Amino acid sequence: MSEPLVRITDLYKSYGSVAVLRGVTLNVAAGERLAVLGKSGSGKSTLLHLIGGLDVPSSGTIVVANRNLGRISRNERAEFRLSTVGIVFQAFHLVANRTAVENVELPMMFAAMSKRQRRRMATETLEAVGLGERLRHRPAELSGGERQRVAIARALINRPRLLLADEPTGNLDSTTGAEVMGEIQKHVRAAGMTFVLVTHDEELAKRSSDRLVHVQDGIVI
Repeated sequence: MSEPLVRITDLYKSYGSVAVLRGVTLNVAAGERLAVLGKSGSGKSTLLHLIGGLDVPSSGTIVVANRNLGRISRNERAEFRLSTVGIVFQAFHLVANRTAVENVELPMMFAAMSKRQRRRMATETLEAVGLGERLRHRPAELSGGERQRVAIARALINRPRLLLADEPTGNLDSTTGAEVMGEIQKHVRAAGMTFVLVTHDEELAKRSSDRLVHVQDGIVI
């Protein structure tokens, strides 16, 4: 197996007096598909947020693509998220008053890129996830599956090395959820991306990963 893209050593995360992660050690190889399985409150989403640079550890180390995320500034973490990682959330997190193509453009607005180039790339990415005819639709005009496809396109727009998905089918029915996971897997395989899925669904985890780890009470077991 190749050199780890994600290296986590003795990772702790607390919020006040509440310990959420307690001594997690975990490696994820470049190109690997990993599923992190656990019940609500187990700490799995917190772990994903730390890998994505959305939060910082209380102690321990987390190195992603040779960056120690606990030792870089907030601005450096923002640049890391822009250049290295894409994240798909359960709740979509789309901007209600923007169209599908405008939502997908958002990450590129912080890069040195012309409006024409942003629009072209966003359009191509939405077409790649099957939404070429929904470019001008706002989130309220889209189905749940279509909203999640917009979120997937937004996560893919900067060609990340690492794709993270936090319960990406949690707000979808089983048929739509299977279609959405199929879309994610298609792009992960085509680009050779490293993929980390967080879920409580063991069957989904088994179907979508090369390796499965369990998190319970903030510990990988």
